Amino acid sequence: MLTADLALSWQRGDRTGPRYIDPADADYLSDAIQLIQLLQNFEGRTRAELDEALAEYVGVGTDYRIQRGLIKLLLDRCAFETVAAKDPVEIRRALFRRAREHYPLLAHSPSGVELVAEVARELECAPDDLRASLYADLPERQRLLTFERIAPRALLDLYNLAQAQALLYRCVQMQLWIEPQATDSYRELFGAIKAYRLLHTIKGSAAQGYEVRLDGPVSLFQRSQKYGVQMAVFLPALLLCIGWRMRAEIALKPPAAGRAFFELDSRQRRLRSHYLRASLSTQPDRDELVERWARHDSPWTLAANREVIDLGASAFISDYVLTHADGRRVYLELLGFWTPQYLHARLREFEHAGCENFLLAASDELRGSRDALAHMPHHALIYKTRLAPAEIVAAIERLSTDQL
Repeated sequence: MLTADLALSWQRGDRTGPRYIDPADADYLSDAIQLIQLLQNFEGRTRAELDEALAEYVGVGTDYRIQRGLIKLLLDRCAFETVAAKDPVEIRRALFRRAREHYPLLAHSPSGVELVAEVARELECAPDDLRASLYADLPERQRLLTFERIAPRALLDLYNLAQAQALLYRCVQMQLWIEPQATDSYRELFGAIKAYRLLHTIKGSAAQGYEVRLDGPVSLFQRSQKYGVQMAVFLPALLLCIGWRMRAEIALKPPAAGRAFFELDSRQRRLRSHYLRASLSTQPDRDELVERWARHDSPWTLAANREVIDLGASAFISDYVLTHADGRRVYLELLGFWTPQYLHARLREFEHAGCENFLLAASDELRGSRDALAHMPHHALIYKTRLAPAEIVAAIERLSTDQL
């Protein structure tokens, strides 16, 4: 994605949007072709050499911010590595320790050359390799290992998408209106919201459609940068879904300038998603829980939930359903980013609907506010780093006891 200094947007009244480029423009296609070829040619060479060539390419042209944006997206597709005969840290430690014994010492003096040779013999490498490896771990000395290829037109499409994503770094709140559609389509969109750990409120019904409110990074007191990235990476997932309309409230720069709205809908054709599917194919925390549950001895079985549960004025999309040997069922949701206010608001939705067989599990690492949680709600479980099956079972049993 793009950094904030490479983001380009427009504003007219209370409307705002990204500054797109035309992917069919011959000049931009020429830039894309040449930059892609440049990176391919520099595989195996140092980052410093690559940076110098890229700076020379950009020069002082009028489109330098667009070119720098394309370069940023291409560098995101690069893997750099440290190429050294021995660990550079180990070389420096051995060399500087030996040099201290012969201080003062000139690097290219006969005594300096001999010292390098001694350390090279000690570390079992050639003196020239030792010199070359001394600072090989510095970023500018690292070498371009691999570059993930991309077609020129696809790069320009990715640039337009990245400009739209960058606008969401300053999102206060996003609203989605979802048309009535098949349950599987609802699940795909709701699954994407949950996969990217976004704070959300869902109102409506399957028959009439849903209105979804997503809190933006600007609304969070803590972890707003990390959350802003999550909201930005959600956009390509949203583009793969059907029957939606989006309105994002964007904080303008400077803050005194107020706010404006960025709007999109599923019928737009300018932005293209590079994702293969809307929701993440793997979600480590959820996969780990399934694995740990399989090793846990419990009368409760854990299964993925496929239902969209109607709560009257809102909806509930849990991650799992737990079923006891005696037939009891409890729905488990793993919250993403959260705040105490958000948690209590979610719990009020269940209370108004008269729903009792649920548990909300929230990671303390994803707390988005420093506000204290005044008391632990019965239907909530706050965990530190890993959610243990025993914790879930104990929380469920406490719920059963409280309801007696």
